[in-house]
Amino acid sequence: MAHAAPTSGGMPRRGPAPEVQAGTSPDQRRTPDVLDARTHRLARIAIPVALALVYGYWVAADNRAGGPITGWNLLLGFVSALVFAVVCVALLTLAPRMIREAHALLWTAFVGIAFGWLYAQSDHSILRSILMSLLIAGATFVVFFYRYYTREDAFGRRIR
Repeated sequence: MAHAAPTSGGMPRRGPAPEVQAGTSPDQRRTPDVLDARTHRLARIAIPVALALVYGYWVAADNRAGGPITGWNLLLGFVSALVFAVVCVALLTLAPRMIREAHALLWTAFVGIAFGWLYAQSDHSILRSILMSLLIAGATFVVFFYRYYTREDAFGRRIR
């Protein structure tokens, strides 16, 4: 079999250019943005509202414990959903402006309180609800602190 003779330039490179591979190309700093700005603005409100409706339904279902649906049960679900949505939108707006430790603590408090309220609606003791909430909040803090510590500088600006 005949093969081509090697040239002085070496073999052609079949991968991305070295600057793209190293992540220094201006085109490769961020992931591609498929959706436009209007869709992002809409999703910034729609996703917390959808999560809040699921949360409110879950709170109401836990509270009634399989019994009949009452007006107070519906009110509890809607008020829980409203508070969840307002706090979630506020956190999405304010938390990224804070340093990474405070950012992680705010989300930890939100998740811990939301889980604690949800767990307290079932037929468990308040002590068990507090302990479970602290356990979930502790795990949340570890995950969020690691995430923000590896992706933000000390002033809360994204580095990746």
